[in-house]
Order: sequence, then C-alpha cells, then structure tokens
Amino acid sequence: MKRFIKINKFWLISVVFVLGIGLYYISPIHDRLATRVELLRTRIIYFFNPPSQAVFQPSGQTDLTIETVIATTRAEYLLTLTPKATSTPKAGPTLSPTITTTPLPASVILPDVIYVDQHNRWNYCGPANLTMALNFWGWKGNRDDVAKVVKPGSGDPNKNFIEQGLPDKNVMPYELVDFVNENTKYRALSRYGGDEALVKRLIAAGFPIIAEKGYYERDYNGKIDWLGHYLFTTGYDDARGGFIVQDSNLKPGKDLLSKYTDYLDGWRSFNYLFMVVYPADREAEVLDLLGTWADEKWALQHAFELAEKEAQSLSGNNQFFAWFNKGTSHVALQQYVDAAMAYDQAFRLYANWNTALANRPFRMLWYQTGPYFAYYYSARYQDVINLADTTLNDTISTPTLEESLLWRGRAYYQIGNTKNAVDDYRAALKVHVNWAPAVQALQDLGLQP
Repeated sequence: MKRFIKINKFWLISVVFVLGIGLYYISPIHDRLATRVELLRTRIIYFFNPPSQAVFQPSGQTDLTIETVIATTRAEYLLTLTPKATSTPKAGPTLSPTITTTPLPASVILPDVIYVDQHNRWNYCGPANLTMALNFWGWKGNRDDVAKVVKPGSGDPNKNFIEQGLPDKNVMPYELVDFVNENTKYRALSRYGGDEALVKRLIAAGFPIIAEKGYYERDYNGKIDWLGHYLFTTGYDDARGGFIVQDSNLKPGKDLLSKYTDYLDGWRSFNYLFMVVYPADREAEVLDLLGTWADEKWALQHAFELAEKEAQSLSGNNQFFAWFNKGTSHVALQQYVDAAMAYDQAFRLYANWNTALANRPFRMLWYQTGPYFAYYYSARYQDVINLADTTLNDTISTPTLEESLLWRGRAYYQIGNTKNAVDDYRAALKVHVNWAPAVQALQDLGLQP
C-alpha cells in the first residue's frame, strides 16, 4: 500500500511538472511569465559570477603581419581600414561662437508633453523616449511602432513581438536618429559635447532634447548598479536648480526635477551626447540655435577638448568616464590609434575602480562600442576578441549584444578564423533580424544571411 502511494505521488508530481511546462508555453501565460523567468535566471547567474568583477586587460599588441608591414606603412594600412560613414544628417556650416544677447528666462517648462513609460516591456528606454519626442510634435505613433524598427528581435514567427525583442539590451542613438529621418516626416540629429547653456537655449526656443546619460539605481537584480538611460528633457527651473525631465523608467516619472549637478554628472558618462527631434521645416531654426554645434566636426572637437580637460581635472571613478570619452571622441574623429591609447588608460582606471564608492559600470560596452572601433582599426584584433569575450561572457546573462558579436566576428575574420566569424555574424542576426552590418558581413563572404 505504501509502495502504491509512493508510485501515485511520483506520477502526480510528474503530471504536475509536465502540466506546468505546458501551461507556461500557452501564449498569454508565457507572455506574463517570460520576463520573470529571465530575471530569475539572470539573478542566479550574477550571484555566482558577479559582472562588476569582470575586468578587461588590454594587451596593446597589434596583429600586423610581416607581409603587411613590408607592403605598406602603418598609416597607409590603417587608412585602408577606415570605416564607411554611417547615416547622419548633413552638418551645418562652420560657425563662430553664438553670443546670446537676450537673457534666457529663469524657468521654462514646455507644455503639451505626453508622458510615455517603458513599463511592461523589456529594454524600452529608447523607444519610449523617442516616442515622447515625436509625440511632442504631433506624431501619432507609439513606443511599439518605434521598437518594431529599432529592436525587431529575432524575427521568429513562433514568438510574439515583445518576446522577440527581449534579448536586445540597447538601442543606439544613431538607430533612433535614423528611425526619425527614415520613417517619419520629422528630422533628428545628435551631437556630442552638449552643455547646460545649450540645453536651456533649445528648450527656451521650444525644442526639447533627449540626453543619453548614466545613473546609479537599484536594477532588476536588486543591486545598486550603473545603468545607461535616455532622458527626455522638457524644461528647466533655475530657482529649483535643475532640469525638468520625463523619466520613462520611474513610477511616477512625469515632470521630475533633475538637479543640474546630478544631470551633468550622469551625462558625462556618455560624452554629453544629446538628440533633437524637430519638424523638417524648422531645421534652419534648430541649426541657428545650435550655433557652433551645428557643425558636427566642431562638436566632435569640442567634445574631445572637454574630455581631455576632464581627464586631467577629475579624480576617482569619474576619471574613468573622462578617459573613455576621450577615446570616444578620438574614434568619432577617426583617430583610432590615439583612441586605443585613451581606452587603454580608461580600462586601467576601471581595473582600479573604487568599489567602496560604487560597483563598476559593467554595462558600459552594452551601450558604447567605441573601443571596438579603436582596437579593430588599430589592428589589435585579439584585444577586440578579448573585450567582446569579457562583455558577452562575464557582464551579461546571455551573449545577446549584436554589436559585440559583430566586432568579435570581424576580428576573428582578420586573424583567419572564418568559421567563428560567420557564427558571430549569424548570432547577431538572431538578436536583431536583418541588421545591416551583419547582413553585409555575411554577403561580403559570399553567404546568405
């Protein structure tokens, strides 16, 4: 009898287990639980392998072959590797510094802002903020309309749209800008090296901006960690000492005050990058308000000079961001060897990070890929591979960063490992279906995506 009861219990447990699995994959239930299961899985992985302890150590070694050295000089070799320009709005003319003769109001809060959150979605900061910027000008789309283009996911017809986009951790600024310029009647541009006065000038004229910034907050693992974030900035108030922002991640997140010092401190970690969305027929007005920033080359040089100054004047953990920005500015100016040396210093500072003050910003390469450009176009292919390995294997629960996969694939190809290169290109397309750089990389090898 006891044996019979034990057998019945065994079968009961088995039936419940199988039934549970079956129920989990029913679409409405799966949609509700998939994110929670992924969070639990991530917490377990991070518990045993803390991502903030992962440290990349650059070797500084180039992978130039003796044949290459004989055939060409280093400068000529690097020139052959210059990347193609990405899609960006045309820069305005070189301008002399703008002098504002009319003092700005002490407070401006733009009306008719439609707040959009990123809740009940995964990694929706970019789509939510861009939707707010477009809705401000009358666009009738929503955050899913943006996400279907900028983070389309795997393209698997057996998965719903939200689940497909789950692995894609980040949307790059150029993807948001391109969405506006290629899919709407509006225009958008981005620049490095913004400052407080410029943001106020744009807002006072009726143009809100999207800033990309970092901040420390309790993340989905329950720890206080550094995260990247877009922040729709729609006003300022000097009496209260801050910008008025719409934070898509917070509850509530509408019309919050972000103190100038906190705003600028977080903005630093993305080289003071900002985006402006505007009606096409008001482009001349926007360029005039931008002043010298209308000239993209001037903005890049300005950002570099600011980063160089902060690299010398800042101390502690903030110095890492300054050196990283210096590398990013060098990359934007196509000065790859100098960029690589700046990033080397940034990673040395990262290794010596004062963890008593805060955890290391281990998500940095999720959002910014400048080091890959710098090391690849300096022929430091093994450093590209090692950096991608650290990022994909040690800082994220699943290796689903299409940019890291792409650059590792490119580096594998350069050292003669075509199989691994192809595997990485195809893996990138499972995160971001039809992603042009990975498609092109496969087509260059005579392969179909």
